[in-house]
Amino acid sequence: MIQEWLRESKHTVVFTGAGMSTESGLPDFRSASQGIWRGIDPAACASTYALHHNRDVFVDFYRMRIKGMLACQPHVGHRIIADWQRRGLVQAVVTQNVDGYHQQAGSDNVIELHGSLHTLRCLRCEQRYPAERYLLEGGTQCECGGFLRPEVVLFGESLPEAALLRAEQEMAQAELCLVLGSSLQVSPANLYPRMAKENGAKLVIVNMEATELDYLADQVICDRKIGEWLLETDKAL
Repeated sequence: MIQEWLRESKHTVVFTGAGMSTESGLPDFRSASQGIWRGIDPAACASTYALHHNRDVFVDFYRMRIKGMLACQPHVGHRIIADWQRRGLVQAVVTQNVDGYHQQAGSDNVIELHGSLHTLRCLRCEQRYPAERYLLEGGTQCECGGFLRPEVVLFGESLPEAALLRAEQEMAQAELCLVLGSSLQVSPANLYPRMAKENGAKLVIVNMEATELDYLADQVICDRKIGEWLLETDKAL
């Protein structure tokens, strides 16, 4: 069924969440066993307050995340999505992830709703640096003397308007929306698959656990690894 929908759709959008990255070895945020927020208050280390008033904790937290991101790499699922883009089966990727693995795997037209952990930005002069700089001694300081922060969306900040608009435009055109590895609990990002469905798209959700939009989906796949499911689907195309 999904293979037929993929072949027939003139505009397919893939929407990915943390479950896509966990198969690369990164922890997710909310799971009881390994979630990043298990036992941690996000406001204490990943918020605008922490950025300005709790900087040592802020830097330690993002150094940990950058080290984890650099230690892992895209998995087969990322590469299949990139290949589907090259073959014209997928037109856009909308992601809640900040690891850049879709781009590393070869995807283009990737819309990052929560920013990118690969880039640092100076609070004073706006100059940008690669994330690896954070791991060097003194690497949190710009050449102008300003403080460098990761270009991710912090708690207390709004999602980037340009990314939201691009995502809305893609979902308005979608004939098929594939949700891969998102709990669909975080707003406003979780509104986009709903938007695609309301605009007439087929909605397919692949996630280890049930989501709040399963009742809207045309097909729901649970308890399957995304990479394995994509590989199986690709072979059947």
